[in-house]
Amino acid sequence: MAAIARWCIAHRLATVLIWLAALVGTGTAAMVAGTAYSTDYDVPGTESSRAAALVAEGFPELAGEGDTVVWHTERGTVRAPAVQERMTAALDEIAAVPGVAAVAGPYGPDGAGRISPDSRTAYAELVFDRPVAELPESRIAEITAVAEGARDDGLGVELGGPAAGAAESSPGHTAEAVGVAVAAVVLFLAFGSLAASLLPIATALVSVGTAYAGIVLLGRVMTVADFAPMLGMLIGLGVGIDYALFIVTRHRKGLRAGLPVAEAARNAVATTGRAVVFAGATVCIALLGMLILRLDFLNGVAVAAALTVVLTVAASVTLLPALLSYIGPRALGGRERRRLAEHGPRPEVPTGFAARWAALVERRPVLLGAIAVVVMAVLALPAFSLHLGTSDQGNNPASSTTRKAYDLLAHGGPGQGEGSGGGFGPGVNGPLTLVARIDGAADRVAADRLPEALRDARGVASAGPVTYSGNGDTALVVVVPDSAPQSKATSELVDRLRGELLPRATAGTSLTVLVGGVTAGYDDFAEVIVGKLPLFVGAVVAFGCVLLLLAFRSVGIPLKAAVMNVAAVASSFGVVVAIFQWGWGSELLGLGRAGPIEPFLPVIMVSVLFGLSMDYQVFLVSRMYEEWLETGDNRRAVRVGLAETSRVINSAAVIMIAVFLAFVLSGDRVIAMFGIALAAAVALDAFVLRTLLVPALMHLLGGANWWLPGWLERILPRISVERPDCRRAKIPEQRYAHVGAGGGGGPAIPVPGPDRDAPRDSRRSGTTKDG
Repeated sequence: MAAIARWCIAHRLATVLIWLAALVGTGTAAMVAGTAYSTDYDVPGTESSRAAALVAEGFPELAGEGDTVVWHTERGTVRAPAVQERMTAALDEIAAVPGVAAVAGPYGPDGAGRISPDSRTAYAELVFDRPVAELPESRIAEITAVAEGARDDGLGVELGGPAAGAAESSPGHTAEAVGVAVAAVVLFLAFGSLAASLLPIATALVSVGTAYAGIVLLGRVMTVADFAPMLGMLIGLGVGIDYALFIVTRHRKGLRAGLPVAEAARNAVATTGRAVVFAGATVCIALLGMLILRLDFLNGVAVAAALTVVLTVAASVTLLPALLSYIGPRALGGRERRRLAEHGPRPEVPTGFAARWAALVERRPVLLGAIAVVVMAVLALPAFSLHLGTSDQGNNPASSTTRKAYDLLAHGGPGQGEGSGGGFGPGVNGPLTLVARIDGAADRVAADRLPEALRDARGVASAGPVTYSGNGDTALVVVVPDSAPQSKATSELVDRLRGELLPRATAGTSLTVLVGGVTAGYDDFAEVIVGKLPLFVGAVVAFGCVLLLLAFRSVGIPLKAAVMNVAAVASSFGVVVAIFQWGWGSELLGLGRAGPIEPFLPVIMVSVLFGLSMDYQVFLVSRMYEEWLETGDNRRAVRVGLAETSRVINSAAVIMIAVFLAFVLSGDRVIAMFGIALAAAVALDAFVLRTLLVPALMHLLGGANWWLPGWLERILPRISVERPDCRRAKIPEQRYAHVGAGGGGGPAIPVPGPDRDAPRDSRRSGTTKDG
């Protein structure tokens, strides 16, 4: 690491130009290539996926994406001549927009079913000639303008569907700007130097910008979900600013110690840079753990997010030291520079709240540890009611046109509730598609009986009629549930259709009916995810533990880290469930109404949260490890490590929380879930786990924190997280010390060097920390 820093400082102009060239080059290539993200979350091999493939094969005209135009009148009916004339003209104008393949309205010979029973609500279906992701924004804006232009005082017109949703969830880069602005303020307050506070932001922006363009190009060679770029930016800004913050903090410490600028920057990369690389590696391993699931769109998310982390780490240990050498002593504030010039370097001793807090944890580890456990357990309780399912435009904010269109279709006008007779019923927003291959006359007779067999079934609002493909070899029946797509009742109907109703209706025939549709697809996806989740979590935890074992040469450190990380994930899930599933404050925060959690969210959140929670563990314990290797004193190592790192960890946490929460402004429910989950996890990890529960447990365990069996010590390769001049070899002998807080009794475990936890007569002199 020192050699890398030395080269980047000696060739600082070349380093900066290389990074700028990478940013401009990838950005230009991305602009030329264009985006090719995927919104297809189907899992190959599931029943819903096979049903979708059969529909696309037999009814290609139904396979295209499209929007819905919904209108409602409180005066008269939608059949009134004035309303009919106004909306027909609007639909004709929409049909003429390039990219619109067809418009099916309610006023034609086959349109009676698109007018509600109370005749106050009607809708038209638009079919596009290409995927929504390929539609120019100008075309979507043109359609929206025509629909909005048809409104008047007595007629409300709203738009629903993927194109309307894409237009709503594109507020520019407000979220990123807000997050960066808050981070800049926190950095300036922490450093007192404008130059030093701008460097972490500049480093993060360059690396994340390069990664964002790289993800665009990645979408051309593999399946990348449409939310992957925003997720990558969210993670990249958070960890990028934090990693740079840790290195700049160490650099400033070197300057205050009287080191020359180049040497301070080199030492910062050689010490804290090692922890940055190690922390980034744990994040990447956790993210790439998603590859175990073998789901195409999750593979793209994993690679995209890991690419972002790799670039932020690379920028932190190459671009940042070059920039530090440019600003020179201005990394310190004016007051600090004057004090250094007048009084010279002085030993830094942790003081203030950080030192008092470290001493308090040392005195009261049991009480404070118990408080931390209670807090984490209470916040994790809602996670036990986690419901994975369909989250759709019915969960959008009440002011959005997509939510209004959804509600109009389901219930009619304002004040209408479910079962009121207004609208078309909640199930119209997510009908189920029953599709079957027809092989002979007997299959056709059985298919013709399906609507009658299902019409009076519990949970079914309407069924049929049967539609046959052009060559007659595929049959399609549309079943509208009497409950919303995201309702558990709709999921139960899917299970009942597959396990009871359809087998009974097709008994004695060779007809095999597949159940598809939005709810069926999400239910199948959730089942696959839940089935693979134990393997995934186990693999991620195991890889993380192995890395920590190699870095800290201890059995206890990795085990504690695994438990803490699982606790952080569980508690953050509890917060997400309370806000998004239970609806606690969701409308107030502009996040829409309560609904289920998307099936893919747990996997991605476990990856990201497990990786990020490792960061603070590495930064905290690596400083303790340095002190332990130099003194062999566990109590001192924990106290000094906590006192010296808690302030920077808390500053880093505030920055990351601000960046993550800013993404709630993105207008995208999924990204908002990620933002709140990550912000909650970081807050709990930094303020409850790493600065409270972890040091409390380490005080209680004493020297056992650093115990490693001799045979394992001999076979493990070494990965150095501590600074190069700090090695276990500085402690000349192994001896037995009693493990426990304050030298209490316990099993005799070999630990290196002098330890205050050992009885006084067993202590021997050892190397002490340099001033």
